[in-house]
Amino acid sequence: MLAAPRDLTIPDPGSRTARDVLSAALRRLLVDLRELPRLAVRDPVRRDLEQLSRALAEVQRASPGALVSVLRRVDVGAPLRCLRTPDATPMALDDLVASFTASAALELARAEALPQPIIQQWLPRRITSSAGRFTLQIPATARSIVYASGAVTIRGELGEERVRLVDGGALEGPSVRRTFHVVEGDVLLALDDANPLSMVDAHPSKSGNPINLGGRPVEQWLAALRDALARVGRHLPELRGEIDLLVQQFVPVGWDAERHVSASYREAIGTVYLSLHPSAMTMTEAVIHEFQHNKLNALFEIDGVLENAFSPLYESPVRPDPRPLHGVLLAVHAFLPVARLYEQMIEAGAPEAKSESFLARYRAIARINREGAEVVRSNARPTAAGRALLDEIARWDEHFRPVAEQP
Repeated sequence: MLAAPRDLTIPDPGSRTARDVLSAALRRLLVDLRELPRLAVRDPVRRDLEQLSRALAEVQRASPGALVSVLRRVDVGAPLRCLRTPDATPMALDDLVASFTASAALELARAEALPQPIIQQWLPRRITSSAGRFTLQIPATARSIVYASGAVTIRGELGEERVRLVDGGALEGPSVRRTFHVVEGDVLLALDDANPLSMVDAHPSKSGNPINLGGRPVEQWLAALRDALARVGRHLPELRGEIDLLVQQFVPVGWDAERHVSASYREAIGTVYLSLHPSAMTMTEAVIHEFQHNKLNALFEIDGVLENAFSPLYESPVRPDPRPLHGVLLAVHAFLPVARLYEQMIEAGAPEAKSESFLARYRAIARINREGAEVVRSNARPTAAGRALLDEIARWDEHFRPVAEQP
């Protein structure tokens, strides 16, 4: 039973709340695994899935931690969560199952945790491994893939290609693409993305999140993301630690000197979609904002939070379209640590915090938070976990009230 989260918005020093929430969200995936045999898929897909299910069951018995590590990867967890509601996913069910089967089998092979080989015959077009930092582009002539501990063999009309997995990655080969770049530690810039929902978008001003560097070199993206993470680390070190815990990859979705866009998905916990912008503070805000959505999405995996989360609709302080309380809560939860960043930078005397535009933005964020918090407070019917979250939001809203009330 998860304790009511006291500091899921802005972590206290030494907090374990985000870790506990993520762990509980990952345990839910173990329940999803038990539902897989009920899927109405074709015989070749079912045979592939049955092999994987047996392997996963053996891994769970022998090493539960290894199984959770595999399920944690966005390449595996995203398609598995999408299988809860396959009708809401653009991919055909057989292809969605094949994507999950391939990603899970590849991660088990990469971890050298497969008890016996798996032979997959209903093949995806590609298999990403963010943990291994590569993509396998499956040739059109391929007829099956054999996954074994430490190696993957692609069998086709023209012969076999054996890809040996070493040190968590893959040796070079005709089908191997290097599609991930290290930002910091295990946080990556992804030039491939396994999220089946990446082109589904609820925002009225854009449609989907196709990968797009916007004509800017990878090095410019890496520098901007590293700068943003460093700024968070200097002024919100506990939050920076949580980013390392939850965020696995940033996915680039273009560049614009004026407009900035970003997104995240409950199904793809660990992934942040964002555009590149010349303003360092805009980039830092976006990193915090979408990370917070990932954190709250993990809580939604295990608790409804609001009994009236999705209806009716309310006016949102940050969106032009009416939003359910779920969306308003996401916005407030995301902007409060952004306000805290501005406050901490001002207190630290950061050079960029001395301009009037910086101070005006701080006041604007505090007002947005206050408006959104009032919408949620006045209308929410929270669960027990939701009540703890709303109590925390109320504490921080009161903390920033003097700033919000400044002219």
